[in-house]
Amino acid sequence: MEFSYSPEQERIREAVAKLCERFPDDYWLKRDSEGGFPADFHQAMAKDGWLGVAMPEEFGGSGLGISEAAVMMQAIAESGAGFSGASAVHMNIFGLNPVVVFGNGEQKRRMLPPLIAGQHKACFAVTEPNTGLNTRALKVKAEKRDGKYFVSGQKVWISTAQVAEKVLLLTQAAAGLTLFYTDFDRQHIEVREIDKMGRHAVDSNQVFFDALPVPEADRIGEEGKGFEYILHGMNPERILIAAELVGLGRCAVARAAKYAKEYQVERYLRESLVGRIAPVSPQLILCFIAERVLGLPKSY
Repeated sequence: MEFSYSPEQERIREAVAKLCERFPDDYWLKRDSEGGFPADFHQAMAKDGWLGVAMPEEFGGSGLGISEAAVMMQAIAESGAGFSGASAVHMNIFGLNPVVVFGNGEQKRRMLPPLIAGQHKACFAVTEPNTGLNTRALKVKAEKRDGKYFVSGQKVWISTAQVAEKVLLLTQAAAGLTLFYTDFDRQHIEVREIDKMGRHAVDSNQVFFDALPVPEADRIGEEGKGFEYILHGMNPERILIAAELVGLGRCAVARAAKYAKEYQVERYLRESLVGRIAPVSPQLILCFIAERVLGLPKSY
C-alpha cells in the first residue's frame, strides 16, 4: 500500500502550512492563556477556500475527498496550532456532511454556502449527560406542533457554542432520533462554558434548550432516521481527528528535537555514550552480574 502524498495532496499540505505561518506560537499561546475563539484564523481559512475542502463545488466547495481534508487538518495541527487550530475549523469540514448526503436541494443551497464562506459558525450538538456513547438513548425532545418543532433538553461538551450562529442538532421526535440544522437562537438557548485543561481557544459547553422553535424546513431527511444520518458526519470526524493527532505528534517530536539541539542536551547525550563501552562493555557488566548476583558460572 502506498502511503506517500499525491502531488495534489502535497500542494494542499504546503499551502495550508504556509497559511498557518501567519499564526505563530505566540498567537496560540495567547489564545490558550486568555481563551477566546481564534476568529481571525477561522476567517483566513475561509478566505483561502479551505473550509469547503470536502464540500461540493456547486455550493462553493472544492469537491475533494476525506483524504485531502485529513491532509489539511494534519498540516494545521503540525504547524503548531495543534488542536486549538484544528478544532476551530473542524466542524466546517465534517459537520454538514449529513446535509450534503441527505438534505434536499433547497437546504443545500441555503445551508452550505454560508458555512463554506465562513459567514456561519456551527456547533455539533449530539452528546448528552448520562447517555455516554449510547446515542440512541438521547433524551432531548423535539415536539411537533402546528407545523413546527419545539426542542427542549440538555446537551453537554458542545464545542464553539459560545460563538455559533447555527447548530446541527440530534433529538428525539415522535418517530425516533431526528436531525435538524437550524438557528442557534439564544432567546431559547442557555450556554454555560465548561472549564477544562487544554484547548482553551475553542470553548466547550453545557447547552440548555427551552422550547427552541425549529421550522420543519430545517429538518434533515425523515423523522426517525437521524442516527443513520449523523453517522455520515461522525465517521469522517474520526478520520480527521486521527490525522490531527498525527500532526500534533509530529509537531511535538520536531519541537523536542529542535529544543535538544538549541541547548546542551544533545552534547550530554553524545558524551554519555562513552560510558556504554568503556571501561567495560555492557556484555561484560551483565556477565559480572550473572556471576556475582545470580550465582551463575563465570563466562569470561
